[in-house]
Amino acid sequence: MKHPKYGYPPRASAINTGVRSLLTGALVLLTAAATAAEWHVSVAGIGPADGSFAKPFQTISAAAKVAQPGDTITVHAGTYRERVTPPRGGTSDAKRITYQAAPGERVIIKGSEVVRNWQPYAGDVWKATVPNTLFGKYHPYQDLINGDWFTDKGRPHHTGEIYLDGKSLYETHVLERVLHPQPVPDSRDPDGSTWTWFCEVDAQNTCLYANFHGKNPNEHLVEINVRDACFYPEKPGCDFITVRGFRLAHAATQWAAPTAEQIGLIGTHWSKGWIIEHNVISDSKCSGITLGKDRATGHNVWNADRTKDGAIHYNEVINRALAAGWSREKIGSHVVRHNVISNCEQTGICGSLGAVFSQITDNHIFNIWTKRQFAGAEIAGIKLHAAIDVLIARNRIHHAGRGLWMDWMAQGTRITRNLCYENTTDDLFVEVNHGPFVVDNNVFLSPIALRDWSEGGAYAHNLFTGAIDCAQELKRFTPHHPARATAVAGHANIPGGDNRWFNNLFVGQSPAPASPTDAAAKARQRFIGHGLWVYDTREQPSPASGNVYAGNARPMARENDPHVLTGPTPTVHLIEEGDRIFLQFQSAPDLTIAATAPVTTARLGRTHVSQQAFEDADGAPLAIDTDYFGAKRSPTAPTAGPFERLGGGELKFKVW
Repeated sequence: MKHPKYGYPPRASAINTGVRSLLTGALVLLTAAATAAEWHVSVAGIGPADGSFAKPFQTISAAAKVAQPGDTITVHAGTYRERVTPPRGGTSDAKRITYQAAPGERVIIKGSEVVRNWQPYAGDVWKATVPNTLFGKYHPYQDLINGDWFTDKGRPHHTGEIYLDGKSLYETHVLERVLHPQPVPDSRDPDGSTWTWFCEVDAQNTCLYANFHGKNPNEHLVEINVRDACFYPEKPGCDFITVRGFRLAHAATQWAAPTAEQIGLIGTHWSKGWIIEHNVISDSKCSGITLGKDRATGHNVWNADRTKDGAIHYNEVINRALAAGWSREKIGSHVVRHNVISNCEQTGICGSLGAVFSQITDNHIFNIWTKRQFAGAEIAGIKLHAAIDVLIARNRIHHAGRGLWMDWMAQGTRITRNLCYENTTDDLFVEVNHGPFVVDNNVFLSPIALRDWSEGGAYAHNLFTGAIDCAQELKRFTPHHPARATAVAGHANIPGGDNRWFNNLFVGQSPAPASPTDAAAKARQRFIGHGLWVYDTREQPSPASGNVYAGNARPMARENDPHVLTGPTPTVHLIEEGDRIFLQFQSAPDLTIAATAPVTTARLGRTHVSQQAFEDADGAPLAIDTDYFGAKRSPTAPTAGPFERLGGGELKFKVW
């Protein structure tokens, strides 16, 4: 019998539907364990449910309770207001549990509930009263955002949120600022920041006040955060789960410090082998996707004990994680691909220790930290601690504070073919890493393209139109590892240098921010500028050749045969045409005349501290022999910059 909609037979464990409806829950579990099953979920389901296509479960959570390794949960069109808490995962890549939206159907999972019966309060301000029983054991309008390295900017912030027709409003901490709102100075949407809300909570009820600017909320969709996540296991070790094709939105997530349990709108919770793909993820109060650590190895330990430096605490967290089994065999190896992630106020994707050996590819991440009502040291489009053997490729990251942040233990990491622009802090920050890590074929177009407080990096065939912020880090001692392992081989500080710079294109289109002149910056030899001259004072050598400099970008003093362009400064900017992004060069130089050579493992050598070679994640020799588009490069004289055989003059070509 063919499926009435998709044309293939329903796989609901091949048990006769009429017979299954008579089985007890225990027998269903035993049968599902014996053979792979497809369980169906539909908000349109009525009457007794057994998970078949004819009698689907009405919640995803109901299907999660019965799904066993090898099973698939197919969810049909509709909005599901629930937190999916998988009680188990799969046992291998071949026996995973798959949660998927039915092909061609729009399936939404929300951590919010609809609020109706708003009453006029004063002017454009309306009031709604909801019973505290709506929130169960977690109350987002009592829970305040807090954690290690969190900055509240002098006021409280709740994990709750209010949405009007899908757009989040701005919380205020006093009712007066709802009655008479003023733009948030740091917001990237000043007009939107005047759409404000405030909450009061007593023993029975939560009162919400919101300024809807003349709109009647009872004629619109108004939703509020109720759950702390949309898809997140209660316990670690739920391995080999696939989440595919959903729209996930509205979660009252807490600040995801690297020293804390990192709960995201969707998160893996210290597990292995997840695939998160083809989802649209938006509106997390803090983080969208988390590949992070558990609570048992430490939870906001620095806030609990300020007598020790935060770096000391994090080294202790790493030791506890190793003692608890942090390894390739138990943790990481996730695949996060082809997702659209937006409107999160901390990170699009983050992970502390738990992202090791993973692949993060082909994601579109934007509008991260746009409200800017709070801040902290953990905010970026992608923020990873311990990106050991992680591939970050072909992602588009823009309109975030920071684009990519590799913080501690980026070893065996490859960052390739990413497009970063309109990020106000920087496009890439590599902090206190010893390498080896590889940054190749990227397009970095923000005012600060690279913030390098590390060593042991290889930078090849990138386009930098922004400045480089280069500094030592002498006070923090951070780990390095044996190749392709989590074990700690030793600790060192960052005197800086020990990078490799081959075949890059630097275009200084505008004045760079001034290098800081305070005593701390001088002690760290911190310089900011276009080009590699910022490394001139480093004691550790940084081999460089084949690089091209234009505008006010300048080479390193000890650089081998730099190609410095004269004449008009090339201009580079992006043009958005719907979903397509074009890069436009004006006065593009002929880059084939630079004296370049192929970039390989043999040429890159070994890092000074970790004494590791620059290799692929599987240990194979590295050869950067394709360009941004995947086109083959010249085997003898590859073109400088991300694009092979770019040509000169006026150019316009599609980059996304």
